[in-house]
Amino acid sequence: MDNQLFESRAERTFQYQSSLPPLPVPDLHDSLDKYLHAVKPFASEEEFQATEAIVKCFKEGIGQKLQQKLLRRANSRRNWLEDWWLDTAYLEARIPSQLNVNFGGPTAYVEHCWPVRDGTQLERTSLNLWFTLQYWDLIRTERLAIHKAGTMPFDMDQFRMLFCTCKVPGVNKDTILNFFKTESEGPCPSHMIVMCRGRVFTFDALCDGRILTPPELLRQLTYIKECCDGEPEGDGVSALTTEERTRWAKAREYLISIDPVNKTILETIQSSLFVLALDDAKPYSTPENYTQLTNLALTGDPTIRWGDKSYNLICFSNGTFASNCDGSKVVREMPVPEELIFTVDERVRRDIALAKEQYTKSSQDLQVVSYAFTSFGKAAIKKRKLHPDTFVQLALQLSYYRLHGKPGSCYETATTRRFFHGRTETMRPCTVEAQHWCRTMLNPTATTEEKRQALNAAFRKHNKLMAEAQDGKGFDRHLLGLYLIAKEEGLPVPELYTDPLYTKSGGGGSFVLSTSLVGYTTVLGAVAPMVPHGYGFFYRIRDDRIVASCTAWKSNPETDAETLFQNLCTSLHDIMQITSQSQL
Repeated sequence: MDNQLFESRAERTFQYQSSLPPLPVPDLHDSLDKYLHAVKPFASEEEFQATEAIVKCFKEGIGQKLQQKLLRRANSRRNWLEDWWLDTAYLEARIPSQLNVNFGGPTAYVEHCWPVRDGTQLERTSLNLWFTLQYWDLIRTERLAIHKAGTMPFDMDQFRMLFCTCKVPGVNKDTILNFFKTESEGPCPSHMIVMCRGRVFTFDALCDGRILTPPELLRQLTYIKECCDGEPEGDGVSALTTEERTRWAKAREYLISIDPVNKTILETIQSSLFVLALDDAKPYSTPENYTQLTNLALTGDPTIRWGDKSYNLICFSNGTFASNCDGSKVVREMPVPEELIFTVDERVRRDIALAKEQYTKSSQDLQVVSYAFTSFGKAAIKKRKLHPDTFVQLALQLSYYRLHGKPGSCYETATTRRFFHGRTETMRPCTVEAQHWCRTMLNPTATTEEKRQALNAAFRKHNKLMAEAQDGKGFDRHLLGLYLIAKEEGLPVPELYTDPLYTKSGGGGSFVLSTSLVGYTTVLGAVAPMVPHGYGFFYRIRDDRIVASCTAWKSNPETDAETLFQNLCTSLHDIMQITSQSQL
């Protein structure tokens, strides 16, 4: 297999970091104009006029002062958003991270080249672990190929957060601890954590400076499994991480107070490469037999790239040990895994029981469906000179409109990694043009030509907004920055942010559709809805298919993930039919 997409010896992974351009501050007038266009689909004429007046007042008054303060902030740092975003999106949130903040996966689908068989969990996990450790080594030795758009290098800083990183709970705000170092920077932790049946173990991923082979990893995992099988379950202290963040912080403080050994164990876990969970459950399909505990305030891109590399290596090797350890099955002498045993009392046990009860209740309320649409994929879409991602997003808009009879405020991830420490910007697919097209599609008197013209206008608008967002000219992060400047200065919250249309259109993290293209890869994940009446929607696009995972809360009678996906299939066919007829 060609490894050039993943490994580079000509360029070092982080070599362009110092030359990346700073994240720009968008023009205030441009951002407010885009905001007005974005809220229009959700407003009556009277509501829109009221919002126009609010925006005009903001533009001519406090908005100008906040913009100047934001520009001064941007002059003193290369990414004016970075610290704010980390705090606002990840560290200050008090809701439980599991389900609400962390995404599921992303992980590679490999069953077609490596079918799941009973009794192979540890073997599969060992090989997956080995691939993951190879990826860690690529980053540590700075041989991971730099991601680029054409010849433009992307920021690679988030790959430093993929390993040896932990989000530690705080009473008011969490903290990110990162212990990763490249080889040139010094020693880096190389131990991993394994959880099995409520018990916690650790072992080093290196022996004599070399990564353990798959057979050696299998030996370590087998030892852990044999220690746990047929024995009472452990206390399951890790369940506390699913709690509301302040309650978890207080439970953690108490855990440390009853025995200093507990603090040492927590520090060992926090600095580990990652946490691996061996599950007793037998899923219908098992792309991966382990999971990382949290996304550690990462965007999805690093984990997607990691999953894609694992997929390519697994399929290339047909899931065999011999292909991945130089043919050697020799298991070197090394220490067996060490069990980390917390000291707990009745209060801790009650806290654990409550955390498990609450998490079980929340997770059982989440509906998750994942299907493949196989009638066509990227190849057929590109033949019609249409952007595949826009194709899916507009199909989703039509699906929501057909199902709910109204526009659906929608968040789509746009990358800003062309800038220093760039992460994401919001692109809002629910445009005026998209909604006009939806109404035209559902109008029985509309002609095919009218539908085609409306579709083309929606495509053009979506593509334009996405390009601008990726170029640092989106408006959502800009409005967030202005809001946070006012907050830091102790100023009253501007009326723009309390206007009902701000929330109704998705502002403040209230999007009904939370979506992200996971890429043109085999990797897929899942995300929970942002709001009780919303949907989560992750999707990947291949040459011959479109695969999506859709989520909804079962407790909400308005939403159903299964029905939305079936509507999506219909909408994908509708768009293809219109574009096919227009070519006749």
